Amino acid sequence: MSKICPLYSGSTGNSTYIGTKNGGILIDAGASMKGICSALERAGGSLEEIKAIAVTHTHSDHIKGLTTILKRTDIQLIATEGTLKALQEMDKIPSGTKVALIGENHVDVCGIELNSFATSHDCRGSCGYTAILPDGKKVSVCTDLGVVTDSVRSAITGSDVVLLESNHDIDMLKSGPYPPTLKLRILSDSGHISNVACAAELKGLINSGTARFILGHLSRHNNTPLLAKSCAEAALMDIGALNGRDCLLFVAAPTDNGVTVI
Repeated sequence: MSKICPLYSGSTGNSTYIGTKNGGILIDAGASMKGICSALERAGGSLEEIKAIAVTHTHSDHIKGLTTILKRTDIQLIATEGTLKALQEMDKIPSGTKVALIGENHVDVCGIELNSFATSHDCRGSCGYTAILPDGKKVSVCTDLGVVTDSVRSAITGSDVVLLESNHDIDMLKSGPYPPTLKLRILSDSGHISNVACAAELKGLINSGTARFILGHLSRHNNTPLLAKSCAEAALMDIGALNGRDCLLFVAAPTDNGVTVI
């Protein structure tokens, strides 16, 4: 049975495990190798089964453990052209690493068809991923968005499971401790999307057949799991959908998340 688990999710680290009977992949490696190995074990997986790491972008909370893992294993690296160039310039790709460029064409890994879609985050080559699993189920990982563009919406429509950013409560952010420049960055079209923006997308997704949602990349300072979940549930109720009846809604913790089975 296939499964998806956000091992780490938030401003301090991000890594999502997608596992099948044939092996698994990681979307990002934004924690130490030791931490990722431990989190994988708690999720019922292991680093030995991971065949590839697909990187969304080069901010540190998404690549912290990448170089160490690539250096000590034969795991394949997958990224867009812009992200690969940035990783090379940062000297993050060890010699001998197997690299696959993703863009207009998909990449096949252990029976998983992986596709990328561009995101508007403030990082060269930033993207999200959709994965078509061996059983035909579609999973989307979509965080670090400044805005949900039509192309993003098109890419994730029809997913069985979507991990979608619900970064901040706007009022908490505006009244919080961050300096004005950082607040403006987060609120911009190349920053992060709010609970309200995330919740608005859930309506279209559930109408397209998505039945499982994971709210991810929550800010520790400008959000709470209760606020994110309540906002999402209210939006779903607007169209007559109830969590637990018409869909399942999860909130990803920064670490030690449970596995969502699909």
